[in-house]
Amino acid sequence: MSYFADDMRYENMQYNRLGRSGLKLPALSLGLWHNFGKFDDIQNMKKLCFTAFDNGITHFDLANNYGPDYGQAEINFGRIMKEELMPYRDELLVSTKAGYDMWPGPYGNWGSRKYLLASLDQSLQRMGLEYVDIFYHHRMDPETPLEETMGALDQVVKSGKALYAGISNYDGATMKKACAILEELKCPFVINQNRYSILDRTIEKNGLKQAAFEAGKGIIAFSPLAQGLLTDKYLHGIPEDSRMKRDGRYLKESALDDAKLAKLTELNEMAAQRGQTLAQMALSWVLKDGQVTSVLIGASRPEQILENLKILGNTDFTEEELRRIDEITIR
Repeated sequence: MSYFADDMRYENMQYNRLGRSGLKLPALSLGLWHNFGKFDDIQNMKKLCFTAFDNGITHFDLANNYGPDYGQAEINFGRIMKEELMPYRDELLVSTKAGYDMWPGPYGNWGSRKYLLASLDQSLQRMGLEYVDIFYHHRMDPETPLEETMGALDQVVKSGKALYAGISNYDGATMKKACAILEELKCPFVINQNRYSILDRTIEKNGLKQAAFEAGKGIIAFSPLAQGLLTDKYLHGIPEDSRMKRDGRYLKESALDDAKLAKLTELNEMAAQRGQTLAQMALSWVLKDGQVTSVLIGASRPEQILENLKILGNTDFTEEELRRIDEITIR
């Protein structure tokens, strides 16, 4: 399976401590949100996982509803684990989540104890695993008491079905409340997963980034390339084979107006001056200040993973560069 000797796998990867916990994450983690569904090729999925792991990316991130169909990414990853990766289980971090719509009826959504416990059992069955390393509540629930949701996370950890607890898509104020509950329960809550990119500063505005830093909790960022906008793919129009054309659920054509294209062009010029592609600069920017532990990358081809790995050792920015990026994107 491996292209490299086992003792070489970790040589070039940077591992960052997750807040004040004992856990470390690779600077880049592989997300299975896209390209691991029922319409995707299993052999290509294997190549993606092998390329990632053979280059020190030890963390694979899933959720119960990743697909299509719901659950399919976990089923496909479970097949890869069974056929190829299970001998390396103790070298891997596997995470999954529950919180979005998953199955019909009143018990397959949001943050109830019943939903979270049932969902994790289903996820473990789909992946053929005895435990996940991190189990997240996937989004804030405006109706379920936070104590109930955090109590469910505590139970899954103390039952041995997850090693650590995490939360995703929370704001700073709610994260602080969740953290206080989990600390009282002595549950190892270590990580926040949130959308963050040059084009999306929500966690700066809602206090999550600063609150996590102050509490000693890690952050892993998803959509660092803004669903592909922060690549060279759309600099000259919308390709027919692009996700924007094929699947408009997450990235709509209306997102790429003339003003946005002008910003992307300027950012691309900056990246070239740094000796990086636009995508590489965007990933580097997320990791620039050490407050984000890891950045989640997605890939449809192994070569994309290898290109992303080139950011290692090149995540520093000058004050002038940061000021210029802000001028371009926030104006």
